Amino acid sequence: MTVLRTVAGEIASVVTHAVRYPAGIGRRWAIHPVRRSLPAPVSGRPLVVLPGLADNTAIFTDLKLALDRCGAGPVVSFSYSLLLRDVRSAAARLAGQIEQLCEVTGAAKLDLVGHSLGGLIARYYVQRLGGHERVGTVVTVGTPHGGTVAAWLFSPIPLARQLRPGSDLLAELDRPAPEVATKFVTFSSDGDELVLPSRHGRIEHPDLDVRNVVLPGVGHLALAAHRQVVEEICALSAPVAAPDDDGETLTRSA
Repeated sequence: MTVLRTVAGEIASVVTHAVRYPAGIGRRWAIHPVRRSLPAPVSGRPLVVLPGLADNTAIFTDLKLALDRCGAGPVVSFSYSLLLRDVRSAAARLAGQIEQLCEVTGAAKLDLVGHSLGGLIARYYVQRLGGHERVGTVVTVGTPHGGTVAAWLFSPIPLARQLRPGSDLLAELDRPAPEVATKFVTFSSDGDELVLPSRHGRIEHPDLDVRNVVLPGVGHLALAAHRQVVEEICALSAPVAAPDDDGETLTRSA
């Protein structure tokens, strides 16, 4: 019965995502350059979302609506080409865009949320490209941190080879990282049909501050809209009240 519920839930997520997907093609949530002349926002620190391979911002539709309701933000998206061949190059481009975002908003710190491959790009940036100096928390959803045997089905694709268990990319992420103070939260599930085995959706690294959350019976796409996932990201990103030096109330990011 549990398996049937998982399958039914993932089918529903696939259908919903298929309807939303066209609206997300070529669409990015971005900060307009005119904000270079504005002071840093006090409602919250920036949140950057990264979709998975061959996906777009449509996967974060429910999350974006929830973030808008709780006053988080600004929320911006990072996109990459369908022809992406290397996680490292995508992470390097992410690093450049994050520096631009910090310049525009005046923020010194931000948070990242990545679904599937997006989470791996975010992690590489933080661990290997100095992103830990900019990023407070990384949340990954359905990300194959330990690789996935499903990648063997797409062996001709260079990127797929990086997602195999034991790849050189994953070995690089296993290297010591004592300087990384960024917090990581992973959401994975035994119902994820693309991250196999499911334990590979967790981060196991002695130097990283990680909280691994396992949600039983949730499919790969359904994870991105799961209530607990959305609520925890909102709790991370929503502004909270804090008194200033004069006793008046300002808002800051949690």
